[in-house]
Amino acid sequence: MTGRRDVIILGSTGSIGLQALDVIERNPDRFRVVGLSAGGGQPGLLEVQARRHGVIDVAVGERESAELAGRPCDVVLNGLAGAAGLLPTLAALEAGTALALANKESLIVGGPLVRERAQPGQIRPVDSEHSALAQCLMGGTRAEISRLILTASGGPFRGWSRERLATVTPAQALDHPTWSMGPLVTINSSTLVNKGLEVIEAHLLFDIPFDRIDVVVHPQSIVHSMVEFADGSTLAQASPPDMRLPIAWALGWPERVAGAAPACDWSKATTWEFLPVDHAAFPALGLARRAGEAAGTAPAVFNAADEACVAAFLDGRLDFLGIAEVIAEVLQRHLGGDNQGTGGNPLTVEDVLVADAWARSAAAELIGER
Repeated sequence: MTGRRDVIILGSTGSIGLQALDVIERNPDRFRVVGLSAGGGQPGLLEVQARRHGVIDVAVGERESAELAGRPCDVVLNGLAGAAGLLPTLAALEAGTALALANKESLIVGGPLVRERAQPGQIRPVDSEHSALAQCLMGGTRAEISRLILTASGGPFRGWSRERLATVTPAQALDHPTWSMGPLVTINSSTLVNKGLEVIEAHLLFDIPFDRIDVVVHPQSIVHSMVEFADGSTLAQASPPDMRLPIAWALGWPERVAGAAPACDWSKATTWEFLPVDHAAFPALGLARRAGEAAGTAPAVFNAADEACVAAFLDGRLDFLGIAEVIAEVLQRHLGGDNQGTGGNPLTVEDVLVADAWARSAAAELIGER
């Protein structure tokens, strides 16, 4: 067994951060917290966490989190929400530190910026789906991979028609049937934007073409993803929906953390369902795939437009169906050239930030017109 690892947690007051701290507190012989950061919305909780773990290095804000992420430690867990996680992700990678990545947006918007800085095995996915894929991929060689299959719970509106979705309220969208997450990820799950982001993430993490990455709806959220191999066999990773398991896997790799989360109870009868995605009702998944295939700054535009739309939806300024509709229009403007010079490959952080700002402005304009 390796020695105790020093861990910096970014986004410690959020859902991922709280569960990571739980894993660490229950395994003091394996992990020690040496740095904490948060967005600043819960300063009292951040102070309590710092005192509880004896942490001196505490940061609030994006750039402060990036500075913290570059300090010496064994693992940086990036649990920040949204594109604000990009600079800290780059800082951790440049420092050569293992990165437990829950902030999928930083990989998606950064694309080549992140991949060119990452050493083999330096990024350890924390998303349950990508953690599952990483574990399943150990069952064969790269040449044997046929398809990656991401599972989606379907969110709270599985089976709803597009007409019925027009009446969705923020309270309904925040009521996820299987996962406890922050508001941005929860709303993104209800629109399937989150699954679209995960398709892009899978492509970037595992370098598998988009036409070999599929999504199926699995309401029970027990099978977290699957890998189909060339001989027709499929390997699946299964566990009850508990983010402490993929968090512990990323923190402890290559050794598993005993008792990280409850296992499946095989003594009880159970049924698992796998259903096709209703793309007509949930077009955001296809929009994300389009952005991912376009590459360049298109994923950053998609993500920024979505964050602006989610904020407007939660504030009552945009209806539920409007989220995907506004994203589609912003993405179309970007791909059509109305992007104020933000096209092309994101060779610098500035390229990404300009694309992000343009998309937010374009989304705000469209929201105001609705």
